[in-house]
Amino acid sequence: MIAIADVRRTEEIIRSASRVVCICHRNPDGDAIGSLLGIGALIEHAFPNMEVILQCVDPAPETCAFLPGALRMRSNYAYRDGDVAVILDCGEAKLTEMVESHPMLFHGSVPTIAIDHHQHNPHFAAVNIVLPEAASTCEIVVMLADLLQWSITPDIATCLLTGVYTDTGGLLHSNTTPSVYRTVARLMRCGARREEIVKHVFRTAKLSTLKLWGRVLEKISLTEEGGAISAVTEGDFRVSGADYSELTGAIDYVNAVPGMRFSLILSEREGSVKGSLRTLRDDVDVAAMAAKFSGGGHRKAAGFSLRGKLKPEIRWKVEQEGDDGADARPT
Repeated sequence: MIAIADVRRTEEIIRSASRVVCICHRNPDGDAIGSLLGIGALIEHAFPNMEVILQCVDPAPETCAFLPGALRMRSNYAYRDGDVAVILDCGEAKLTEMVESHPMLFHGSVPTIAIDHHQHNPHFAAVNIVLPEAASTCEIVVMLADLLQWSITPDIATCLLTGVYTDTGGLLHSNTTPSVYRTVARLMRCGARREEIVKHVFRTAKLSTLKLWGRVLEKISLTEEGGAISAVTEGDFRVSGADYSELTGAIDYVNAVPGMRFSLILSEREGSVKGSLRTLRDDVDVAAMAAKFSGGGHRKAAGFSLRGKLKPEIRWKVEQEGDDGADARPT
């Protein structure tokens, strides 16, 4: 549950602002976009004279372009005295890519509110509404709106339901708790357009996306540790014509290999390698695995990023008649 003191402080900070900037993490997914657009519209509805800016260093993925307000997102926010910030779905401040360019938002000089559901969030804001038990940040935004008695319009409900749906895999992932179903019911009663979400997010795919996912699937290898691992290079993105955001969702298919303890997709991105980890098992903590590479996330979904590039390595086994075989590495 959200602490009442945090609810009151959140309202005080927003009410005292001359302008509110809502910020989500780089390479935004459905939960980041849904919570960004949802909280922005909620604030505008509650405070009609308030100017609200929707900020993200990267644009919304095409699957979320249908959401009301998506075209208002900008990447060139300039701070003004009197601004306050609401930071959404960021397990760490650095994920905004704004710590160096906008230090005043993270070093205490500006009142900042963080709303998030990542279990290792370091509570970098003045007010930290962090609920690791929530399946999505959008679920927390709904709780906050109800506690503040802010009105949820059909457009707002559609944005927030998008985040709930994407972070639960369309209510198929193991994080789909009774609370999630209550949130979905609440948003449906508010007029959320579920069929529109399903169409754009789950039933629409560009040809480039399918080509990229095909490369992911053909490269799957199984490890002795029980991992299903695949990788895509910058060349794979170029050949398929896909951008980085189109890799989202492919991990769920890698994670479907039966009997595996975890799945991992490695992807090259402008001098870095990003790792996305998933598991379906209760006895595996992929957040702990990601932490070994300075990453983080949840027990069943996590990620990390390292400077460098991918280097393929193939191991062959030659079996000769009359012996047990010998390992050889090609040169």
